[in-house]
Amino acid sequence: MESYHSLITSQREFFRTNQTKDVAFRLNALKKLRSAVKLYEREFITALKTDLNKSEFEAYSTEIGIILEELRFTISKLRSWVKPVKVKTPITHIGSASYVYSEPYGTTLIISPWNYPFQLAAAPLIGAISAGNCAIIKPSELTPRTSQVFAKMIRDIFPQNYVTVVQGGVETSQALLQEEFGKIFFTGSILVGKTVMEAAAKHLTPVTLELGGKSPCIVHEDASLKLAARRIAWGKFTNAGQTCIAPDYLYVHKRIKDRFLALLREAIHEMYEEQSMTRIVSDKHFDRLTSFLKQGEILLGGKSNREMLSIEPTILTDITWDDRVMSDEIFGPILPVLEYTALDDVVEGIRKHPNPLALYLFTASTRIQNEVLNSISFGGGCINDTIYHFANPHLPFGGVGTSGIGAYHGKNSFDVFSHKKSVLKQTTLFDIPFRYPHVKNALKRIKMFLK
Repeated sequence: MESYHSLITSQREFFRTNQTKDVAFRLNALKKLRSAVKLYEREFITALKTDLNKSEFEAYSTEIGIILEELRFTISKLRSWVKPVKVKTPITHIGSASYVYSEPYGTTLIISPWNYPFQLAAAPLIGAISAGNCAIIKPSELTPRTSQVFAKMIRDIFPQNYVTVVQGGVETSQALLQEEFGKIFFTGSILVGKTVMEAAAKHLTPVTLELGGKSPCIVHEDASLKLAARRIAWGKFTNAGQTCIAPDYLYVHKRIKDRFLALLREAIHEMYEEQSMTRIVSDKHFDRLTSFLKQGEILLGGKSNREMLSIEPTILTDITWDDRVMSDEIFGPILPVLEYTALDDVVEGIRKHPNPLALYLFTASTRIQNEVLNSISFGGGCINDTIYHFANPHLPFGGVGTSGIGAYHGKNSFDVFSHKKSVLKQTTLFDIPFRYPHVKNALKRIKMFLK
């Protein structure tokens, strides 16, 4: 713990030199990071294969490529983001001008998860650097090879008193959380998120929590079924379902349920029958997931291999909210299916449970779209697609309620690592006398403006 305190102190001292606030310094750091990601691309692909059995396609498309694009976007926009924003000033403040300055927090802590061990460590780091902060990244111990490569890359391009990686288990996270930071950014489970927020409260440290929850996917009777089946299969079974915004369960209209499930089976066979699936991260998670296979009826899949920590893409039918598979986020390649006839029942079922991180709706009806969007609170989502909203840098990504606090991606990453400092610049050429209490008729004049 003493070494962590010394590390944080050294970062705090470096931050006070104001070097990180210089936009040229930030851009140079982001360009260094982008070059390093390209240089280490092959090592990351190998590490992700070792840790999670990720294919090269998934490793690049869901981890490396997303970060390269985020870096390109941030580098191209940063000079405009850092400029003070002039805002309107009321007539009562005549002679003055008002601005909002984006100010870095200082030393930041980023705690990243195992399911996308490169992407979810690098994405918030881009925000921290672009906003002018120093950063300590604590990656997951469950994906040790990727964490090692990430630490090596960061060590090669940045001094420790600017950006560094601290590896270790739960005790390392706990020790870091005892220290005082300017900002904490956490991605992970709801349970651990509460622990992070509790620790941050002791220092009144602002937090961003990217959590999870059971994200529903609704297939209405007028949906384009073949397209819906393909997009749902992709969104659910990418990374073996170990995605915080994966469709957690399906609500399918009774009238088209059998036809849709037949198309979903076809889509899963087409995409994954010949593919090597990403493996489940640990024995503990594997055992939790396989316990769900005893519930409902298995329409597709259901086979598992404990030695390989692999589970087939699985569809469960005859499921209700009373089944244990519906109690917590699944976070694996198991997709329960509920049926409905009235949309009101769907809305009511979802609203009885905590706010999901994502929601997906497949329908051609604008009325149905508006009804769902206006009735259900969720972090973000898609109409007639799944998880694609995550990759749009113009959309804030984050949860609401138990699914998270704060949002990032694109400019939102810059904003979430910035304090918005308000500044009013007043003229000295004249004064407004009636704001002073001793001036004659001051109250009368104030009432003319403030009413």
